[in-house]
Amino acid sequence: MAVALQLMSFCVALISTLFLVAATWTDCWMVNADDSLEVSHKCRGLWRECVTNMQDGIRTCDQYDSILAEHPLKIVVTRALLITADILSGFALVLLALGLDCIKFLKDEPHVKLKMRYSSGLVLGVGSVLGLVGSVWYAVDIYMERTTLVLHSVFLGVHYDFGWSCWLGMVGSSGCFVAAIVLTCCLSATAGGAAPRRRPQRLTHHSPIVTCKMYAMASRV
Repeated sequence: MAVALQLMSFCVALISTLFLVAATWTDCWMVNADDSLEVSHKCRGLWRECVTNMQDGIRTCDQYDSILAEHPLKIVVTRALLITADILSGFALVLLALGLDCIKFLKDEPHVKLKMRYSSGLVLGVGSVLGLVGSVWYAVDIYMERTTLVLHSVFLGVHYDFGWSCWLGMVGSSGCFVAAIVLTCCLSATAGGAAPRRRPQRLTHHSPIVTCKMYAMASRV
């Protein structure tokens, strides 16, 4: 049961980390709302903006200015949170892989491998929270901006909604959080229920075996 939970946690963490990395580097965090008059499909990411012509399918992308240039706060903060979440999730994934019981690394040190799995769960949990905060904040900011424009009857020609990259970030962060809960709670409880190994008992002159032998030798005399 414990080995199955470890493998399940590793698979969920691996897929979720790939989702987080893909969300960070793809270009569809914001997408223009569906409109029959639109002849192009516009996507905005954390690093560039892409426009796809709906008639001929030609896609062109404009790179944003350098990282040190002035950008909106939601882009700067989301970049920092997602990159940090990617690094933490990747590190936790490596630590978890080395801590699996089916891996021969530190095979004779089960307590060390347990600590490695527990530590990977903590690191993965921190990364998932950072990724979830960045993704949800970006989505909420887009929604609030659109709601404000609608309430003030302002039409700029294009209304943006959060796109599939934003959804990918939220799904990846949620998956990492689930894997972190399994690693820090379920696996620790399973390992804690195992009976500790009993040390071999040393024979002293007070032990029953020695006492019986001494009694037998005395009776012979």
